[in-house]
Amino acid sequence: MSKERLNIPDYNTLFTEERFVQQRENKKQFEAPCSAQETAEALAYSKSAEYLEKNFDRKAVVINPHKACQPLGAMMAALGFEKTLPFVHGSQGCNSYFRSHLSRHFKEPTPAVSSSMTEDAAVFGGLSNMVDGLENAVALYKPDMVAVCTTCMAEVIGDDLSAFIGTARQKGAIAQDLPVTFANTPSFIGSHTTGYDAMIKNILSQLYERSGLQAAPGTGEESGEKLNVLLGFEGYTGNFAEIRKILNAFDTKYTLLGDHSGNFDSPATGEYEYYYGGTKLDDVPKAANALGSLVLQKYTLKKTQDFIKGTWKQQVSAMSTPLGVKATDKLLEAISELTGLPVPASLIEERGRVIDAYTDSHPYLHGKRVSLVGDPDLLIGLIGFCLEVGMEPVHILCSNGDVEYNDVKFKEEAEALLASSPFGSEATVYVGKDLWHLRSLLINDPVDLVIGSSHVKFAAKDSNTPLIRVGFPIFDRHHMHRNPTIGYQGALNLLTLIVNTVLEQLDNNNSGFNYDLVR
Repeated sequence: MSKERLNIPDYNTLFTEERFVQQRENKKQFEAPCSAQETAEALAYSKSAEYLEKNFDRKAVVINPHKACQPLGAMMAALGFEKTLPFVHGSQGCNSYFRSHLSRHFKEPTPAVSSSMTEDAAVFGGLSNMVDGLENAVALYKPDMVAVCTTCMAEVIGDDLSAFIGTARQKGAIAQDLPVTFANTPSFIGSHTTGYDAMIKNILSQLYERSGLQAAPGTGEESGEKLNVLLGFEGYTGNFAEIRKILNAFDTKYTLLGDHSGNFDSPATGEYEYYYGGTKLDDVPKAANALGSLVLQKYTLKKTQDFIKGTWKQQVSAMSTPLGVKATDKLLEAISELTGLPVPASLIEERGRVIDAYTDSHPYLHGKRVSLVGDPDLLIGLIGFCLEVGMEPVHILCSNGDVEYNDVKFKEEAEALLASSPFGSEATVYVGKDLWHLRSLLINDPVDLVIGSSHVKFAAKDSNTPLIRVGFPIFDRHHMHRNPTIGYQGALNLLTLIVNTVLEQLDNNNSGFNYDLVR
C-alpha cells in the first residue's frame, strides 16, 4: 500500500479549521448573538433544579420527542410483504425523511415512492398525483401489491384514498386485480407504532377479503397446523432469525406476518433488486385458518389483534417484546400452549447457559441505577430484564406511552412490574415526556447508565452518563440490528452489551492499584 494517504477530514475536524472558525465569527454581526458569558450562564441554568421544575411545567412546546411519524411505521409494515411497494401520498420531502430514517438504522436502501404533492395539490387535492403516481410506480417497479399511506398534507385537505384508488382503476392507471391497500396515517397524531399497526391490519384485511376464503381456525391441510407470528415494529432483523430458531426447535409450522428482515438485511451480490423476502401474499388469507396467532408487541399491534380475534375468530396470545429469561419463558409457554408441543430440550439447555452468564455478571450489575427510553413494548421488556439481573430502573420515559391493552394502560403495567421487585422501588414512569425532560432528570438525579436509541446520546453526553444503545433508531453504531435481543440468545446479547459497558467504565475511571486485569 502506498505511504501517501488522502487526508479527507470529516465534519468533526473540518469545521475546527481556522477558515470555518472565522466564518462563524463573521456571521455573528448579523445574528445579534449572546455573549460567551451569557451562553455559559444559560447553560448552567439549564442544569439547575429550578430549571428542572420549569421544564416539567411546560405545556406549549415539545422538544425532541422520542417517537417518529405514522407513515414511517406504515412503510416498514408494507416492506414486510413479498414484492410490495410502499407509496407515500404526500410530498417528496416526507417520503425522503421516512426512507432515510430506516436506511440509516438498517444501513440498507429503503424502496418507496411518493405522489409528490406540492402547493397546487394542497389547494386542489391530490387526485391527479395519486393516479399518475400509481401508474408510473407500477410500470417502473412492477410490484405485486402497493401499500399507500398518507402524510399530514393529504390528511389535512381530506383526500379520500379509497375513492382515489378506485378512480385510478377506472382510468386504467392500474389493473383491476392489483392489490392496492391503504392506511390513513397522519403524522400529527400517533407515532410510528400506530402507523405500523394501521398498515399491517389493513394489509391482512384486504388480502383476506379479496381471497373469498372463510376463516376456520385450526382447519386445512397445512394452514390448520400453522402458527401465525407477528413481531411488530421490529428494529432488529436478528429477532426474525431468533424467532425462527425457536419455532424450528419446536418443530412446528408457522407464518411470519410482516417479515421485513429480508428487505433490511439483503445480500450484496453486485446487483440491486427492489424486493427481498417478505410474507408471501398467498399465505395471508391462509393465515386465517391457523391454530392461533402469537403477537410479540401487544401495545403496538392493538388494531391488528382486534381484527384477528374479531374477523378470523382466532386465539391470540399477546405479550410485550420478550427480553430476558422470564419473558422468554413466557414466550415458550405461549408457543407450547398454542401448538400443544412441549418445550424442546435444546431451549431448556440454552436457558441454563444464560442463567450461568447472569451469575457471572451479577456482581457488576447489581444495584446499578439505570434510565430507560423507548416504545411501550420495548420498555416493558427492558424493565423486566433489568429487574431480573438486579439493576434498578429510575427514570423510565415513553413519549408515545399513552396506550393501553385490555383496558390496562402502559403506565399502569409498567408501575405494577416495577412494584413486583425491590429493585423497582425508586422508579418513575414518564408518559408523553420528551428527551429534553430526560436531560433534566439525568443531570439532577444522576444514574449509572441510560438505555435507549441514538437520539438519547445528547442528553447522555450533557449529563456524562454512559449510553447503551438499544431500540430504534440506532444511527451512530453499525450492525447492532443484526444481533437478536429476544429469546435466551437475546438475553445473553443484552447482558454482554451492558456488563461490558460497565467494565469499560471501570477501566476508564480507575488506575494504579485499582486497575484490575481480570474481572
